[in-house]
This record gives sequence, C-alpha cells and structure tokens, in this order.
Amino acid sequence: MAQLTDDCFAFSGPLLPVDDLERIIRDRIDPVPEIETVPLLRARGRTLAHDVRAPINLPPFDNSAVDGYAVRHADLNPDTDTTLIVADRITAGRAASHPIAPGSAIRIFTGAPMPEGADTVFMQEDVRAEDGRVIVPPGLKPGSNRRLAGEDIAAGSIALPAGRVLSIADVALASALGLTGLSVRRRIRVALFSTGDELTEPGRPLGRAQLYDANRALLAGLIEALGASVTDLGILPDDPAHLAPALKEAAGDHDLVLTSGGVSTGEADHVRDAVEAVGSLVFWRVAIKPGRPVAMGVISGSQGVNAAFVGLPGNPVAAFVTFVRVVRPLLMRLSGANPPLLVPLPVRAAFGYRKKQGRREYVRVALRRGADGVIEAHKHRQEGAGVLTSLTETDGLVELSENTTTVEPGSTVGFLPYASLIG
Repeated sequence: MAQLTDDCFAFSGPLLPVDDLERIIRDRIDPVPEIETVPLLRARGRTLAHDVRAPINLPPFDNSAVDGYAVRHADLNPDTDTTLIVADRITAGRAASHPIAPGSAIRIFTGAPMPEGADTVFMQEDVRAEDGRVIVPPGLKPGSNRRLAGEDIAAGSIALPAGRVLSIADVALASALGLTGLSVRRRIRVALFSTGDELTEPGRPLGRAQLYDANRALLAGLIEALGASVTDLGILPDDPAHLAPALKEAAGDHDLVLTSGGVSTGEADHVRDAVEAVGSLVFWRVAIKPGRPVAMGVISGSQGVNAAFVGLPGNPVAAFVTFVRVVRPLLMRLSGANPPLLVPLPVRAAFGYRKKQGRREYVRVALRRGADGVIEAHKHRQEGAGVLTSLTETDGLVELSENTTTVEPGSTVGFLPYASLIG
C-alpha cells in the first residue's frame, strides 16, 4: 500500500492554487513500494521501477544505412569518377567473409554489417554498375551512409529511466536490446463510487427526481487510461452511517478511494462527515473552475493501513476537470511516474471571456481553421458544469491562468488537448 501520513495533504490557506496542489503531491506522497517483473509485451502503460541500462550497443555493429556499395574512402579519386571491382555481396543477416581489399567495392544492403576496412557506402542510385565493376562519383564524404555501433545507445548507458510510463516505442526499444521483461511498479488500486439519492444505475427505471449516473463511467475510464485498476463500488446513498463503514472497508485494500458528489457545504452532502469519522480530511477548496469543491484526506483502512481519499464534485464536467488536475498527478505520483509537462499549445481565441483573478479556469473549446488558415478555439455554447455534451463536442480545454481576467477575440490562448490530459 501507499505510505501515507494523516496530514500529508495539510494546507492552511483558504483556496489552494493548482501549482501548490501539485507541489504538495510531489513533495509529500511516496510511490507504492511493491515492484514486479512483467513480460515485455505486457509492459506498455506501466511505470518503470528502475533505470534500464543497455546490455549491448545499439546497433550492435557498424552497418549500412542504404542499399548500395561499401568502399574504402581512401581508394576514391577526389575530383573524378573511380572504378572499383565488385568483390562480394552482403545482405542483412550475413557478415562479410573477408576484409575489403584495396581498389574494390562490396555490394551491400540496408542493415548488413560493414565489411572490415570499409568506411563509406554509396547509394545504388548514385553509381553505375557494369561488368563486375562499379563506377562511383567524386564528392562523397568519408563515413557517409554508415551507421556506427552504439550510435543509438551505447552499452552500459541508460536506455529507459526509472519513472517512465512505458510507451509502445519504449517497449520496442527494450525488445531491440534483447530484453524479455521489465521491472515496474504494481498497478495502483482505486476504489470508486458515486454518492447521491438522486442517482440510479443505467438500465434501471428512472425515477421522477432521478438521474442516471454518468460519473463512474467517466472516472473509471480516466483511471484505467492512467494504468491503474478500478474497483467499482456502485452508488452509495446520502447516509453518513452507511458511508463511513463503506469508506473504511474500501481503504483496507486500495491506495485511493475516489468519490464524486457530496463534498460541498450543503446539508445533504455527507461524504465529508463520513471521511472525518474514519480518517482525517483537509477540505480543499481548490482555486479552479469548474470544480472548486474538492475534498482530500486520508482514510484509515480496516487492515490498519492508510489510503488516500479524494472527493470530486458531482457535476460531470467539474469531475472531469478536477480529475485531470488533481487525481491525475496523485495517481502518477503513487505509481512512481514522472508526470509529463503539460504545455498548452498556442491557438487563437474565437471568443471573448471574463473571469475572476486568483483562480485557474478551464474553458471547453473546439478547434476550427479560420478563414486565414489559422487554428482557432471556439468556446462551447454552454458553460454549465453538468453539460456532458460540452466534453463530447469539444477537443480540449483552454487554460486561463490565475492572473488572467480577460480574453479578447483574436488573442492567443493556451490549449490543452484532451489526449494530453487523459493519457
């Protein structure tokens, strides 16, 4: 389990800036200690536990980068064509049987080992071959079209650093180095449930004052996209007597207990009281819109270990935004991952906007090409935190800093694609 103290999320201010939130998570949360070795083809999406050092050079030998003719550059005339005898033919997977002789060339194909003594390769389309000879032009630099052993990665150097969330390319690199398995942190275990007497499961009859629960489907997908595993605990009623034991039981064998709904200051919002009954809660009002009411704390599990707790707002858009800005860095830290830097892409605003100073805001936008060919961000027609189509009909979020108060049409704004926030 994660090693959490009761006060790891402590914060004394009235509103927590997003940057301070990420700093607290980075400084006070340790990764889970358990490490396992998984087969290479099951390593994608997992977090690498240790540096991987290259056991061999990559490539392991000097080889040709093209189909052509390997030569000794010293044999070439500097100002006129050179005629060389074609002495051998080497394909990929076959080594030359002898060193290249002075005044000769060797027919060679891409990936084939360079013959001993050869240092340069002519592309086949740049030469003339006739009667067992090849005529090569002047001007080619020494070493052209030759790939040196270890020029990609030298043996003993770090090929993949610890904390890397392994991509398809990372797995391919490990395979090229001859590895069959990688040591990774175990998957983070997340217990997920929604709260609210107004919610019911999809497929059941919808009561007059009820809504179908969309948040669990949304949050479960986001959790799994980050490589964690989800235990779906369903919908819990607005009843402190029922919530507290459910939270305590979930904390016993999970690293994070994640809820949506019931964390604001309303009289029927009982999650805060339930968490305080079985753990400690620092009620963070994060300086973010949508999604300011976010509760974070620690729950003492039934087996004597602590689990992190995050309570997200009940509105689905607010739940999405606070997940990607609060839960995502927490999950990545627990898994030992080094979060990639979120760099907003500059786009042109096709909308005007006003906001309060002191909080970070996220505006849902779709990208379109303007009449002049420049990419523009168009704000969704509805701003409500409960409007799910504002996620399905847009491409990402425009991030407005705490100091920004006005966006004018035509100004440059920072755009975060959903793909950069989810994966």
